[in-house]
Amino acid sequence: MTTRMIILNGGSSSGKSGIVRCLQAVLPDPWLAFGCDSFVDALPARMQASDGGIAFAADGAVTIGEDFLALEAAWREGVATMARAGARIVIDDVFLGGAASQARWRKALGDVPVLWVGVRCESAVAAGREVARGDRIHGMAATQAESVHQDVFYDLEVDTTHTESLDCARAIAARIA
Repeated sequence: MTTRMIILNGGSSSGKSGIVRCLQAVLPDPWLAFGCDSFVDALPARMQASDGGIAFAADGAVTIGEDFLALEAAWREGVATMARAGARIVIDDVFLGGAASQARWRKALGDVPVLWVGVRCESAVAAGREVARGDRIHGMAATQAESVHQDVFYDLEVDTTHTESLDCARAIAARIA
């Protein structure tokens, strides 16, 4: 069965967004790109610092509440519906719950063919990128670098510590071909 989705999981500032842009350039067919950042940006402002929504602590820790989880489940179902309708989709995600986050995607996707990709990056390198970006809470990259991969199953893993996004995208594209 032809892969309809590519799901990239990695910590903040690990290089997922760069890989997604490169994938869209190197894959022969058009792929839509969605990610956890665009989902969070779509939330009402009142949910971006509440117990029921998503909250970012000063040390970079992220907590999510029941309202967030309910909307995220609906969003995942919508993405799965697009894939079932024929769209090719690449997702940039941060599995804050490790294997439990992957299980929520699996539930929504059912029989949709997925390539699961782990995006790794050494904590110190990701932390340096985080500082350079200027749009992340300091500490988030280090906190997430390993925890998002806890007990997650991948078809392929890439490491952006010393490998450029384009080379990672080419390795992923080779698995699709």
